[in-house]
Amino acid sequence: MATSNIKQALHTGISVYNMQESLEWYKKNLGFELVKDDGYTPPLKAKICFIEHDGYQIELFEYDDPKPIPEDRLMPNTDLQTVGTKHLALAVDDMEAVKKDFVANGVDIAHEVHMGADSVMFIRDCNGVLIELIQAPQE
Repeated sequence: MATSNIKQALHTGISVYNMQESLEWYKKNLGFELVKDDGYTPPLKAKICFIEHDGYQIELFEYDDPKPIPEDRLMPNTDLQTVGTKHLALAVDDMEAVKKDFVANGVDIAHEVHMGADSVMFIRDCNGVLIELIQAPQE
């Protein structure tokens, strides 16, 4: 069976408007650190960097001519109706503390909801990309 050869998830790719601004945003707000800078890749006409937090990596692309996110992709509920990859989700221990830091840093909070016993918050990064944060109940 082919699936027995799959070992692990490696990374998620996100296109950004400005690499330096995005690197700073992900470090300041989510604790990601730059682990690899591939620089400019001429065949793609893009800069590429990898950031990591707790073993999870994101590959950031800054293209010479980025196309903006369509308006309906900026809201979680309308974005979910569009076929394709939706968002990345991160677990948090204390949603209130995370929210307090986000508010202090001017992070764009898109949506907050309780899904069963989970507390869920969607934010937008500095490019408008949706990120979901989930706090499960403490056991």
